[in-house]
Amino acid sequence: MSEPLVYLNDQMVPASQARLPIYDAGIVLGATVTEMTRTFRHEPFRMEDHLDRLVRSLRYVRLDIGMSSERMAAISRELVAHNRRFIDASDELGLIQFVTAGEYAIYAGSAGGIARTTPTICIHTFPLPWELWAESLKSGMHLVTPSIRHVPPQCYDPKMKYRSRMHFFLADQEARLVDPKAAALLLDLDANLTETSGANLLIVERGVIVSPPERNILPGISRETVRELAAQLDIRFVQRDLQVYSAINANEAFLTSTPYCMLPVTKINGVPVGDGRPGPVFRALLTAWSTRVGLDIEAQIIEGAKRRRDGGRLGSAID
Repeated sequence: MSEPLVYLNDQMVPASQARLPIYDAGIVLGATVTEMTRTFRHEPFRMEDHLDRLVRSLRYVRLDIGMSSERMAAISRELVAHNRRFIDASDELGLIQFVTAGEYAIYAGSAGGIARTTPTICIHTFPLPWELWAESLKSGMHLVTPSIRHVPPQCYDPKMKYRSRMHFFLADQEARLVDPKAAALLLDLDANLTETSGANLLIVERGVIVSPPERNILPGISRETVRELAAQLDIRFVQRDLQVYSAINANEAFLTSTPYCMLPVTKINGVPVGDGRPGPVFRALLTAWSTRVGLDIEAQIIEGAKRRRDGGRLGSAID
């Protein structure tokens, strides 16, 4: 096969041919649960933890996909083994698994078709876009708290990872009107900090890492990795409600997310955090993470972004 593959509804298909019907419930209703794993040295990192969370999300939304997590892991590894041939040896893959509620029968019927009402299952990969994070890794992310609020847990539990994300889209749009380089950091209905559209927020107060409580956020796998690394470094990790006041007055702040692992936050609502530069706790944790996976995460992102800017092409075979 001369191009990457996608697993879609019991078949491996060329990526260029992978399609969802326009009346799939993932499109009509946004009824989609998902997970993302990344590779290090072309091997998935903590994929079993991601798939365990996917299983819990599917149970929560009452979708039976008729596939074990072990089978999904085997398919995922098969895809990574094939698709890594289409990236440079020093690049990595993002690995996506998503499940929708299947085709929306009312719309499918109006189109004259027969609805496939069993869940839609898709697994695919993409090259990690280093250029999106390199500058923020060096100088820090800017966050803005918009008027759009986080969906409260009374609506649906944020421990489910889902794609019904119009509130995040609107929040990011609003944040960029304030600062074109900013991402939105959403507040809950009581003005407590929650999370961004794709990352958990952590702050550092007097050497202690503080997280918003899990009642209001997706407990990220990368956040959990930071908790484990903090324990190794003898850094306390606690959870409590946080307000903008706490974040602005923190010694440090940073984001955790699967594709880039960690990014420093150096400005919130236009106010520098700490001295406005990536801090020592962030540096210590990122170094420990690099040691854990056996490569320099910061160098991989920065050098990968430079290679893209200089015209390095994707698709150099490594096998």
